[in-house]
Amino acid sequence: MIASQSVLNSSTVLLVGTNDWLSRFATTLETRTNATVQTVGTTAEASDIVRKQTTDCLISGDTLEGATGLELLREIRTDTTTLPVLLCTAAGSEAIASDAIEAGVSDYIALTEPIEGMADELIDRTERAIRSARRSATQRDRARQFDAIFNDSRTATWVLDPAGSLARVNETAREMVDVEIETIVGEPFWTLPWWAEPDSANTDVQQIVENALDGRFGNAVVTQPPHVENPRVIDLSVRPVQNERGDIVSIVVEGVDITERVDLERDLRQSEELHRVTLNNMTDTVLITNEDGEYTYVCPNVHFIFGYTADEIHEQGTIDDLLGTDLFDREELAADGVLKNIETTATDKAGREHTLLVNVREVSIQDGTLLFSCRDITKRKQREEALATLQETARDFLYAETHQEIAQHVVDDTPGVLNLDASTVYLFDADANELRPAARSATMRELTGPLPTVHADGETLPSYSFVENEALFFDDVHDADRLENRATDLRSVAYIPLGNHGVFVAGSDRVGAFDEVTRELADLLAATAEAALDRVTRESRLRKQDRTLQEQNEQLTALNRINETIREIDQALVQAEMREEIDHTVCELLTGEDRFRFAWIGTIDRTTDTVEPRAWAGSEQGYLDSQAFAIDAEGGEPAGQTAASGDVTMVTNVAAGLRDESWRKAALAHDYLSVLSIPLVYNDLTHGVLTVYAPTQDAFDDTTKAVLAELGETIASALSAIERKNALLTTSMTRVEFDIDDPAFVLSRLARDAACTLSYQGGVQQSTEGSYVFVTVDDGAVTDVVDAASQLVGIDEVQQISTDAEGGVLRLRLTQPFLALELADHGAVFHEATADPTSTTLVIDIPDSIDIRTITQLVRETFSTVELRSKQTLDQSMERDLYSKFLEKLTERQLEVIQTAYYSGFFESPRASTGEDVAETLGISPPAFYKHSRTVQRKLFETLFEEHNVSILGTEEFNN
Repeated sequence: MIASQSVLNSSTVLLVGTNDWLSRFATTLETRTNATVQTVGTTAEASDIVRKQTTDCLISGDTLEGATGLELLREIRTDTTTLPVLLCTAAGSEAIASDAIEAGVSDYIALTEPIEGMADELIDRTERAIRSARRSATQRDRARQFDAIFNDSRTATWVLDPAGSLARVNETAREMVDVEIETIVGEPFWTLPWWAEPDSANTDVQQIVENALDGRFGNAVVTQPPHVENPRVIDLSVRPVQNERGDIVSIVVEGVDITERVDLERDLRQSEELHRVTLNNMTDTVLITNEDGEYTYVCPNVHFIFGYTADEIHEQGTIDDLLGTDLFDREELAADGVLKNIETTATDKAGREHTLLVNVREVSIQDGTLLFSCRDITKRKQREEALATLQETARDFLYAETHQEIAQHVVDDTPGVLNLDASTVYLFDADANELRPAARSATMRELTGPLPTVHADGETLPSYSFVENEALFFDDVHDADRLENRATDLRSVAYIPLGNHGVFVAGSDRVGAFDEVTRELADLLAATAEAALDRVTRESRLRKQDRTLQEQNEQLTALNRINETIREIDQALVQAEMREEIDHTVCELLTGEDRFRFAWIGTIDRTTDTVEPRAWAGSEQGYLDSQAFAIDAEGGEPAGQTAASGDVTMVTNVAAGLRDESWRKAALAHDYLSVLSIPLVYNDLTHGVLTVYAPTQDAFDDTTKAVLAELGETIASALSAIERKNALLTTSMTRVEFDIDDPAFVLSRLARDAACTLSYQGGVQQSTEGSYVFVTVDDGAVTDVVDAASQLVGIDEVQQISTDAEGGVLRLRLTQPFLALELADHGAVFHEATADPTSTTLVIDIPDSIDIRTITQLVRETFSTVELRSKQTLDQSMERDLYSKFLEKLTERQLEVIQTAYYSGFFESPRASTGEDVAETLGISPPAFYKHSRTVQRKLFETLFEEHNVSILGTEEFNN
């Protein structure tokens, strides 16, 4: 059992979470201490208890229902910064600890062993957190108290160092002398211009300061020297301030200007008879007694303060019954002759308590020896105390950072300002158009019960006050038409709008609790709160704008750097002649000028399921040698994940999950804290993986990710262009034949539906309307094929080009890209395709400059079932050179015209179709067709004869 003096015995501890150890610790805490323990499982429950109940400490596990302990901590800190919060976790990390500290955790505890073994430590750390919070609260209260005293406008205050020299002075004291205070700080107090002529000292002041240095309190009445404009008589009181060891750390001197009182005493002595005449006209009450306190004179206006008549006062007995015993020191009065401003309290005839300032003077008037002058300062005292509290409230508002904090300060300080215990603050939620109770006092809760959220429609009293921007004061709120809760015990209530922020409500269970002073102070408190809420709103908006601008500037700077890099890479890609040049240039530019720490490009090897590095640049330091880049969609190095998924992989914090994935250790060892891996894919063909590493966390945002992903497509496109270029320049190629079985292939589906044999032998065209393909029909009726083609979704249009007894030629417009176009993008040629109702064969020519495996991969990814039938090497350098040069000279329209004419049998003898027939098929005029035909023939002969210098054969050879 914890010792009885433990702070836990008087504390309320809230345990939050669903961890099993929480319930065991709650049992331990209740068994071993007298603490009040509550256990909840959700963030909402915890927040509700913190707002509505007194809680000394909150202990959270790492797992809550629908949330985490860290999220609860952040939510609690939006409401209060003083409540001690302990975050306990069995799976902690430096990152979680750092986030918890940043969020304002009081203590972070890693549960390294079962709760039974850590119970003592948890109880001890809980108690320390509560003690620390209470000490902080005490220190804040003391600091506020000292500031209130020091800044009292009625009292001049000086703070001296342990040597008696001036250290600090308040504004009231500053105004007494026309001297720059900074020039006299550090000078002995008794030599200062308040008390002494230049180069002299005041011995009386020096004596009371020296007494204070010896640990004694002292007083002295000092008249300022003549060099001071309007010299005053100052009543000084000096007291030492000691630390815990009893050492003098400072001296506080307070001075009250008693010039007026001294003058008054002089005037009273000079005109005592005049004062006696005017007593009846004074608002103060004057009483004269003998030495035994029996009344010898009672002023007729005594009823103004006490409610009694002069006769009733005489009948009461002695003045001690009215003003209390021990009101003053008789010896002190005998020594001074007069005692002024004695503050006391007295009860009037109606039972109301009044605060009085009483002056006592020795007189000799008839049988009276003591004259009591009583001034009622009840309202002034209330106002002064309220204003002092309000000043403290305004000071607290300066440190508040949220509307919730301000609302709580208003509720906490309402009793001190208005002397009303029931109060609440509604804050306006503009999104929901509702007034929500943000803070309420315990008395308000007792008198009204739970306060509901109020719709801002003007139907209820708080809503009406807010909507109409009108302060409402009720002596008895039960007389109000808009009172929603008729069962409330509130009687006097004030509703004061807080601008656009909400409504302040204060009240009492007494009828008629609002007098003129209370109403004035209520308005002043509400106005102060409104100004504070305006400040917080402005500062919050400015902070949000600053954060937004900073983020935008950072993003813009990063994007500009990336765009600059992209432009350099684009220029390099245009000039590159070889694949290796592209790879190394990209890596060099990405890591140049401290852009990124390291970059490399890898080739995907499906036979070994690995990514093999082929180019790199930057600060590698053996990283590539230390890793095996396996193709793995989960948990592997980002390059392997991208190779497996085909998507961009972004790791913003390599340190997260350090123990779960081995590659992260090697990356951290090379100072790689962020990683972005990008697939190099163009037209569904992968050219590898580009992976970039940065030395900071969160180096890659969504914008960077999108820009670099586009860069990956650009790089892949450039690599494809290099492949196509190399394919055109190669002197040999490999012809590969595949058997495919895929009903989704348009030629296979059409051959099966029309029960015929279809052959493609070139002639694909790409236009804005789609892809055009010429196919030959064998072993079937062309009309049947046309009918079947018109039913297929993959064919947008079918056109009969020619027909004969055995079949004919059709032109199909396909809705999807044709494989021949994708192969052409990679430098390969779709040479031939034959499809019958049961099988389909593809023949593809692959230049030696292109990896056969790349094209094979593309074919296998395109069709569901693929079987390689044969491969053979061909040498077609002259043929490809002539064919390529010829195609380069033709426009797309000229190629379309000549292909249609060829497949229509226009060049057969006899002709299967006339020029007019072909023109009609193409939708052009016959002259236009003949013009295109002659142009194509001229370009063909030009390619054969002029550019290649082919000699004209002799007549004899020609005839042969």
